[in-house]
Amino acid sequence: MPQHTTRRRLHGYRRHSRTLAREPESAATARRLVRVALADWGLDDLADDSTVVVSELVTNAIQHARRESIRVTIERADAACVRVGVVDFSRERPVNRESSFEDDGGRGLALVGELADAWGTELLPWGKRVWADLKEQG
Repeated sequence: MPQHTTRRRLHGYRRHSRTLAREPESAATARRLVRVALADWGLDDLADDSTVVVSELVTNAIQHARRESIRVTIERADAACVRVGVVDFSRERPVNRESSFEDDGGRGLALVGELADAWGTELLPWGKRVWADLKEQG
């Protein structure tokens, strides 16, 4: 059973993370993890957009990554900003591609770009982290 971990960071906020199987059912688990983290920080108003973003990032990793697991992370960057990330073992960067209305997929990163204040990819020695920042409006 994958373990949900929290770790206190230097700025005082806990980081939530969990290793998940690289399978479609993991998107639902990632959404629950995001909701738990946001409730912990009193940022429930970010939950709807954040759960869509994590679903898209997890789905992308499931479709394109290698190995059998991925890691979901939720960090509070500051008082009004959370960073949702998905780590996998592929160094191939995600591609934001054009898709037509008739296409079955391909809109995930465009949706992430619409909902997040910023998003990007951090290459790691053994893979990558795709992240998205979401900020409280106020």
